[in-house]
Amino acid sequence: MADKTHLYNLKAVIKEVGLSPAVLRAWERRYGLLKPQRSPGGHRLYSRQDIEMLKWLVERQMEGLSISSAVEMWKSQQSNYQDILRQFQATMPVVEASGTLIDQLRNAWLAACMAFDDQSASRALDQVFAIAPPETICTEVLQKGLVQMGDYWYTGSASIQHEHFATVIAIRRINALMAAVTPPGREGRILVACPPGEGHSFVLLLIAYLLRRRGWNVVYLGSDVPLIGLEATIQSITPILIISSAQTLSSAASLRAMAETLAVHRIPLAFGGGIFALTPGLTRCIAGYYLGDEVAPVPQVVEQLLASSPSLLVAQEVAPEYIKLLATFNQNQALISAFAVSALQARQFDSAYLELADYYPPQLIIAALKLGDINLIGHSIKWLNGLLQNYGFSMVEARELYSAYSLAIDRYLGGEGAIIHDWLAEHILSA
Repeated sequence: MADKTHLYNLKAVIKEVGLSPAVLRAWERRYGLLKPQRSPGGHRLYSRQDIEMLKWLVERQMEGLSISSAVEMWKSQQSNYQDILRQFQATMPVVEASGTLIDQLRNAWLAACMAFDDQSASRALDQVFAIAPPETICTEVLQKGLVQMGDYWYTGSASIQHEHFATVIAIRRINALMAAVTPPGREGRILVACPPGEGHSFVLLLIAYLLRRRGWNVVYLGSDVPLIGLEATIQSITPILIISSAQTLSSAASLRAMAETLAVHRIPLAFGGGIFALTPGLTRCIAGYYLGDEVAPVPQVVEQLLASSPSLLVAQEVAPEYIKLLATFNQNQALISAFAVSALQARQFDSAYLELADYYPPQLIIAALKLGDINLIGHSIKWLNGLLQNYGFSMVEARELYSAYSLAIDRYLGGEGAIIHDWLAEHILSA
């Protein structure tokens, strides 16, 4: 617990907390929170506990609370950290056992989202914001919570509606935090945008907030930003760096195209995303600086990168046979998919299976061809196999899917499609 000894004069307090003397005295009069003692010379003296309380109130204001609401919250918690912990634990809903209070509150938030209970979800976030800094909450509760919700969807424990509900609440909270950040104090603009086809924008929104919190001027464009018009946007903003991310192999291929556009304008790219941590060698396909597997260190990594005056990087080249095969595959994709799905329909598979069959295999093949390495589809195929099993289909039925596409590729691409056919034969059909 913070020291209650009154040692700090007004000048020291306003320097550390960032409040003006007028605001500090208004808070003293209006809310009665502070009871400074007087020095022998008649000057106000404050304790370390007073300073920590003021900093806590300022943090709550930055998160979007009014000062009156923040004061009410503080008073209800009796200004005592241990009392706060006991109060939160006593009022927690029944959730899965966890090692820390942060884990419990994350699980409480997820439980509320699973019940589509907006009020309880917001209350769980309010509780965790009272005991931890925003950076910790954003990564340990919101980001990890959304990853966990994604796992629930993947395994069939939650619906896509649950995932969307949780994402909307998380984005709403980050937007409130963004609105409360003080104006930027650093030179240069950083543009943050998802590549075309990438609909998962939360991680980039979180990075934008963390950078703004450190004083950077960030222009955030959100999800699925088309390349058409991007050049005009770049000319208008003149960013010193562009940050993007990809969560799937398809969006990684779009990110490669974005990087090629940026190279024309001599603007460095920094990127991340879950697919890169799971797919060995994929980072070499993107002409940019990989930010790593974790979100929390990204602001420091970005600052170190900018301090070094980053040069433009070059991606691994795509072989001519891949470029040619991609063009041929695109020309015949509709026929290939129709043939494969028709073969599966003859086996009387249900609509859920056919929907997955019609969408994922051609998208993964096209992405791998754009990136120049058919082996990159390995992890994504394993992910698709798991999804099929979670939908109730066996690996025998999954192999029928790939066999249907292999036959379709032979039919419409002939020997030119050997790159795809041989990979399927080696890694799946012969297993």
